[in-house]
Amino acid sequence: MKTEPVFLDTHILLYAASNAAADKNKKRIATEIIQQKPFRISTQVVQEFIANALRKPELGLGETHIDALLELSAAQETAPIDVDLIQGATRRRRRFKISHWDACILEAASRMGCTRVYSEDLNHEQFYGDVQVLNPFL
Repeated sequence: MKTEPVFLDTHILLYAASNAAADKNKKRIATEIIQQKPFRISTQVVQEFIANALRKPELGLGETHIDALLELSAAQETAPIDVDLIQGATRRRRRFKISHWDACILEAASRMGCTRVYSEDLNHEQFYGDVQVLNPFL
């Protein structure tokens, strides 16, 4: 039986790469998810990872981590953020009263056939249309 891919929000990848002592437990959980489940991401997730790696020195991330993520994203199905996705995200944002960025994550997941998103930014176990959010750190 083939396991359905999940969609990973940026924090999952950041915790998996983080060298911060405070992130030790979340790093273990995030790493397990990445290693055990087929997953998808979007270009938004890649951009957010790079932005956080560059502006949060406490994570201990650098160019090597950015390069590794770029390699990983090239090897995964990665959803581009285009006008059609933004229009769908706008409808989702209005319906669920969530941020634009969160709506883009959910819309990208939906378009890639993922019914589950791993994230700590939205309500755990809530369905946002056809996509359910799971917070693995609770």
